[in-house]
Formats: sequence, structure tokens, C-alpha cells
Amino acid sequence: MTEHHPLGPPGSTTTIATIAHDVGVSIATVSKVLNGREDVSPGTRARVEASLDRHQYQRRSRRSSSATRRIDLVFHEFDTGWAMEVMRGVEAVTSVAGISLAVSQLGGAHRPASRWLDTLLGQRPLGVLFVLCHLTDAQQQLLRRQGVPFVVIDTDSATSASVPTVGSNNFNGGLLAARHLIELGHQRIAVISGPPDMLCSRARAAGFQSAHDEAGLTLDRELVHFGSFSAGTGHTHGLQLLQRPDRPTAIFAGSDIQAMGVLRAARRCGLRVPEDLSVIGYDNLPLATWTDPPLTTINQPLRDMAGIATQMLLDLAAGTEPATSRIDLVTELVVRESTAPPAPPR
Repeated sequence: MTEHHPLGPPGSTTTIATIAHDVGVSIATVSKVLNGREDVSPGTRARVEASLDRHQYQRRSRRSSSATRRIDLVFHEFDTGWAMEVMRGVEAVTSVAGISLAVSQLGGAHRPASRWLDTLLGQRPLGVLFVLCHLTDAQQQLLRRQGVPFVVIDTDSATSASVPTVGSNNFNGGLLAARHLIELGHQRIAVISGPPDMLCSRARAAGFQSAHDEAGLTLDRELVHFGSFSAGTGHTHGLQLLQRPDRPTAIFAGSDIQAMGVLRAARRCGLRVPEDLSVIGYDNLPLATWTDPPLTTINQPLRDMAGIATQMLLDLAAGTEPATSRIDLVTELVVRESTAPPAPPR
């Protein structure tokens, strides 16, 4: 007589043993898949995950008994001004909700290591916010199996539709920056964007190019530079651009921090801002009002992005699915004193 393992309503009485029987593997193999272990063949993993999805398996009892009233905020790396704006946006929501906040960073990596994720799960957070870092499909499955919701705060705009994400319109930001400079009369404009392997960097550069196209201007490709979003990159690339015999009359920097490096490069070259060179940044950090001169920039609403992502995470933790899995906030031009019409030719 064949032994029968009733599965019942999805997720109601399903155990590891019934999943193992359903797939025809050992209980140990199912456990390995649930815990994100890599020593399972891709075919077997796919079959186990299909069965887990089919029966909506979750460790509900473990979650309810040991989850903390804490969310984890995970950065790929700390950038003082940028990260502080995100933390302020998150804290504004968690403090009202009575939720504690733990902050960590991955040392520049855009994907957490398996050991790091194991440690996090051992602490049973209410949920996780990832900033500019992504999970593998297996890591996403692991968090879902453990009943730990997650949301990504991501300016890359490239996450899967299945991953709840809050970002901003980078293409529009680059478009607005270039339009502003072109409307002032600049025709030779440089851009220093972020890392070329980040979609947000390429999207801002693409918006910058589009503004040239619509104005009928040819963009000199030698004036398009990529690097980190740091002040050092702004300074290094700023010097390279400004020491050219055919130097640009304006520079669009990929971040306000990067723009600070450009301002220093301009001073080193004996150029006045905005009389000899216009400079525009990105992010609209509080420090942008304190540069000399105050910085024209693109406002990326970091606090709002972080606050919306946090509320989305708390809703998921409470069992409420978001109305949409992707929210992109608008970017806007903020005009201050670092941009002006180009000086007339001598």
C-alpha cells in the first residue's frame, strides 16, 4: 500500500517531510534549499522551490515566536551625506511606529555574502531595507521562506518586478541638468557621471545626451567621463577637463559630493564659478547650500524615497501587499548660484 501525505490547503499543514515526499528527495535536501545552501544541484533546487511555491510554505510559527521589533537598513557602503539623508527618511517612519533600526554596510559590495545573510536571519529582524545592493534569486527565496520581507531603495531602476523597490527618475535628472545649461547658452558641456556599471550613472548620462539631441547639439564624447560619486573623482576628472585647450564652459557632476571636487578643480585652474565655469550637481544634499557658491543641483528626494520604502516594508511585515512593487519619484532642478550664461568669447 502506498503511503499518502496529505498536503491540504496551501501552507496550512505543509511540512518539510511532505515537501520532500512530493518532490522525491530527502528531508535534508529540502532543508538545504530552505537555508540557501549551495550544495544542491540546480535541477533539484528548482523542483524543491516549485513545490514550496505551490504549497506556499513558510516558517510561520518560528517567525511569530522570535521576530524582533527591528528592521535592518543595509547600505552597499556608507557615503556620509547621502547615507545620512536615507537614514533620516527611514528613522522618521520607524520612530513613529516604535520600531528600532539597525544600520550596516557591505564594504562596497553590491550583494551580501551568504555568511552575512545567515547572521542577519539568526537575529530575526522584522524586515530588511537594502540600499543600492541586490540579492541573488536564491537569497530572495531564502528571505521569503523565513518570512522576512525586504524592500530595495535603489536609484538603479533595474530591479525585478517581484522585488518591492523605491527609486527616482535618473534619466529625467540628466535631462533637466543639460537643458538648464543649454538654455543658459552653454554649448560645450561636460558630464562626470558615476560608475559605468551602475544603471543610474548611465541613465543620467543618457538624459544628458537626449537634451543635446533635442537642442540639435553634438556632444563631444571626450567630455563624457565616468567614475565614482566621490569628491576625489570630481576633482581628478575636473582637472582633466579644465586643463584641455578646448575646455568646457559647464560641467554636470553626478553627485553633489562629486561637484565639490569640480569646484576645487576650478579654483586650482584659476577659474571663477559661475563667471568662467558653470557647475551643476545631483542629489540636493543639505551641504549644497553651503558650497561657495551655493550649488545648482538636481533634487533626488532621498528622504521621501527612504520613508516610502520603510512604510512599504512595515506594511509587508504586517501582511499587506503594496499596490505596486515599483515606485519612482520625480527629480527636479534646483537653481542656485553656481550656474550662469557662459562668458562672452575674448
